[in-house]
Amino acid sequence: MPKPNLPETPEAFSLFGEPLNQQPPRPEVVEKQKTLYEKALRDWEKNPADAGTIIWLGRRTAYLGRIREAAAIFTQGIEAHPRDPRMYRHRGHRFISLRLLDQAIDDLEKAAELIEGTADEIEPDGIPNERNVPVSSLHFNVWYHLALAYYLIGDYESALSCYEECLKVSEIPDKLVATTHWTYMTLRLLERKEEAEELLAPITEEMDIVENQHYHRLLLMYKGILKTEEVMEEARKQGPLAVATVGYGVGNWYLYNGREEKAVEVYNEILDTGGWGGFGYIAAEADLKWLSLPQD
Repeated sequence: MPKPNLPETPEAFSLFGEPLNQQPPRPEVVEKQKTLYEKALRDWEKNPADAGTIIWLGRRTAYLGRIREAAAIFTQGIEAHPRDPRMYRHRGHRFISLRLLDQAIDDLEKAAELIEGTADEIEPDGIPNERNVPVSSLHFNVWYHLALAYYLIGDYESALSCYEECLKVSEIPDKLVATTHWTYMTLRLLERKEEAEELLAPITEEMDIVENQHYHRLLLMYKGILKTEEVMEEARKQGPLAVATVGYGVGNWYLYNGREEKAVEVYNEILDTGGWGGFGYIAAEADLKWLSLPQD
């Protein structure tokens, strides 16, 4: 008897209930990620109770596109280390990818509680950037992801409060442009345009950005230094992740400037990329869902 032609097992479901199939790493890094995962697995097998080996196994698993499995690893990490904020921070991040937004908020609120009164610490990159300079930290990531989770459910006041906390630990240009971008959009959606524009004062063309060039370009667009279509065309040449990241900022810009039809067009262009793990993709999906905008 022939096997039925079943669809691929979904990794997650979109906010519209559509199956989202597992996405492997980009071709240029897939072998590197597999090698790093195998090392993380060996390290964990040698010391499965260690918080660091659990975290790296979870991270490396997620980088291979196995998001649900990564969340399960961090769940085991929480059981073993219930006072370690890193476990909640990482599982909360994966819950966002899985569209489990209430669970993400619960985890990230717990992480925020656990980091209170502690010193911030660098979070090493999964694959170091060209300068081998980490541009992220624990406190930054807790507040950044918690703010994003609130943003995605349309609770912009709570998101703004968290982004304000994130700004306090955005002491380097890469952190600053990322936080400012999302805070600016949040303020505009709250119709607090003057405050949003004041937020752009520290943003200059000369900023030394290591990784977050997309956010930097968007902020320059908000300031009127770059043109909307210019920024969007650049993104289209760079691939799906750039389209999702830049496109969401551009679409949002159209939305709160009264060009809803154009915003919807850009949001649907993002969804057409299929890169469902990107935050810009999830945000476009959320806007089309919660704002009842027409989806293709």
